[in-house]
Amino acid sequence: MSTARQVARERRRKRRMMWGTVSLVAASVVACLVMALLPGDKDDTTPAASTTVAAGEADAGQTLSTPSAKAKASPSPSASRSATASPKPSRTPGKKKPAPAKTTPAAHSGSATASLAGRIKSGTDYQGVATAYDAGVGDGACGFGPSPDMMIAAMNTTDYQTARACGAYVHVRAANGRSVTVRITNECPLPCAPGQIDLSQQAFSQLGDLHLGRIAITWNLVSPADAGTLSVRYKTGSSQYWCGIQVLNHRNPVAALEVSTSGGWRQLGRTSYNYFLSADGTGCGNAIRITDIYGQRLTVNGIAIRPNVVQSTSVQFAQH
Repeated sequence: MSTARQVARERRRKRRMMWGTVSLVAASVVACLVMALLPGDKDDTTPAASTTVAAGEADAGQTLSTPSAKAKASPSPSASRSATASPKPSRTPGKKKPAPAKTTPAAHSGSATASLAGRIKSGTDYQGVATAYDAGVGDGACGFGPSPDMMIAAMNTTDYQTARACGAYVHVRAANGRSVTVRITNECPLPCAPGQIDLSQQAFSQLGDLHLGRIAITWNLVSPADAGTLSVRYKTGSSQYWCGIQVLNHRNPVAALEVSTSGGWRQLGRTSYNYFLSADGTGCGNAIRITDIYGQRLTVNGIAIRPNVVQSTSVQFAQH
């Protein structure tokens, strides 16, 4: 019996110890919860707060004062998206966004016409001196070839302006009242000064004796009444892969030349020897559109690639 009572006491002791342990654990848990709920200091190194401020400053267009803080802060997802997204155009409150400008044909725009003219403009008198040179058959830097008459001249390099003066008709007047109209076929290099025109000897003789050497002149651009029709010539060596195009016998100075392509009209660059080049052959052999300094545009079709052959057309610029 004594043994049975001892066993029973031992069981009761173990149960009390177990419940004590459970109570201790429960008390510890409660204490931890209480401590967690008590107010304390927050972690100042949390990146979210600094990132938000940095993003706000960047959006406002301000400069971050501490580069190191910017390096440590991890950018928020919204900041990353705003950095990579395409910027939206800014608009001024109360004002409508301006509509795209419409292209106005040069023939109807005074400013566009002025830009086409270059240095030599219609209705302007230029002062300079006239000199004389032996023009031979009349060929020159403009590449027109022999001239049908010798009322021709070379324009100083400044006013020649990369062949823009080629083919221009100029009325030259001397102080003695004599005058002559010449066509520009050549370039007069330095020391020819701006305003200076080097006349053929035949043209100079219309103003005074050749022995004078130099004559003070006033000159201006003119548009002759009788000019016939213009012609087109492809440069020697032209093909469908490369070509140079020249305009001849035009009443008014040529400002631009375009060729027709699958993507529309393409303007060609002009050389100092008065050809418009298509270095990659684009548009060679297709329709050609020619614009004068007044904005008039003439379209020429049916001009085949026949190198060094002058091909006539049925068109001419109107007189101005």
